[in-house]
Amino acid sequence: MTEDALRTERRGGEGRRLRAPVFFVGLILVSAVIVALDLTSGTAVRLFPLLIFLPAIISGLGAVWQTAVASVWVVVVEVAAGAYLHGAWDDIALAAGFAALFGVVSVIGCRFRVRREEEVHRLRSAAAALQRQIVRPLPLRTADVLVDGLYQPVEEDTMVGGDMYEVAPSRNGTRVLIADVQGKGLPAIGTALAVLGSFREAAYREETLTGVVAAMENSVIRQNFFASHTGEPERLVTALVIDIPHEAGDPAVQAVNCGHIAPYLIQHGDVWQADLGEPDVPLGVAALTDETRRITRFAFPRGATMLLCTDGVTEARDPRGAFYPLQERLREWAPSPPTALAAVLGADLRHFTRTAPRDDIAILTLRRPEPPLG
Repeated sequence: MTEDALRTERRGGEGRRLRAPVFFVGLILVSAVIVALDLTSGTAVRLFPLLIFLPAIISGLGAVWQTAVASVWVVVVEVAAGAYLHGAWDDIALAAGFAALFGVVSVIGCRFRVRREEEVHRLRSAAAALQRQIVRPLPLRTADVLVDGLYQPVEEDTMVGGDMYEVAPSRNGTRVLIADVQGKGLPAIGTALAVLGSFREAAYREETLTGVVAAMENSVIRQNFFASHTGEPERLVTALVIDIPHEAGDPAVQAVNCGHIAPYLIQHGDVWQADLGEPDVPLGVAALTDETRRITRFAFPRGATMLLCTDGVTEARDPRGAFYPLQERLREWAPSPPTALAAVLGADLRHFTRTAPRDDIAILTLRRPEPPLG
């Protein structure tokens, strides 16, 4: 979650309250216009009784005290306008009574609305805090790499989805995970959390990437075992784990690809997809094959940008059914990659599909710092 989003969460419903100057000016102006029309119209039909609806409008936009002030104000205006226009006191009392009744109902409705907003704000604040613990805000920086990106669950209000990423410093370098759980939205979160927790622990503990992947595999197997006993569907997980070493002079990095999209690299105006060979099977189904996980190496020079993404990007379609041309877009931007490449890519993706995302989206951009001069 970005800092702007966090500030919005902390503010809660404050943005939906009428500012005091706007409230008072609007209240007086509306009342003055309606009363002035009554005075100048010269007809027997009076408009000022319509002011009884003003507190109801305020109750949907403002605070409780603003609704109460508007209610009292309307009663005063009703009485003053009726007396000035020489209305019958019985009619004035009746109008004031209706105005007071509508005002009380408006205050009660406003209080109910505010309580619901406060409840929603507390729930969203808790969800935001949970998200910050589960999916760490970007950008992230370690001694080996600067990571930025975009994370967008398909169910936006959940703030967490089936796509996951993590960056974990280890004793030998930095290990990066991007994963995509089968399914989307809330039902996939349990498996995603299991994979994320096992990666965080194993990334520091295990010496090899295959050891890290084995720990993640076991977590998916355990999650599927529990799911089979609760009636939930078993799930598989595509994942890509990359190990970026500390050595400043070594451009090569290691990767284990468990059925995920291979990374793209951008450097000197050129774009290419890393050759990781045939991908291994996804996490959760390794027992169905005799093949062992393989570590592949590919060049990630300093100054280059690596892009990782989930299939929410590559399988997005426009209204005519065409897939999003990721590599073509990257070639267009390669001569001068945007500083916030992931954000630009996300905006272009929304423009391409012309609709809300139909799958979780995770995009990471990795950049190794340039070696110091001299």
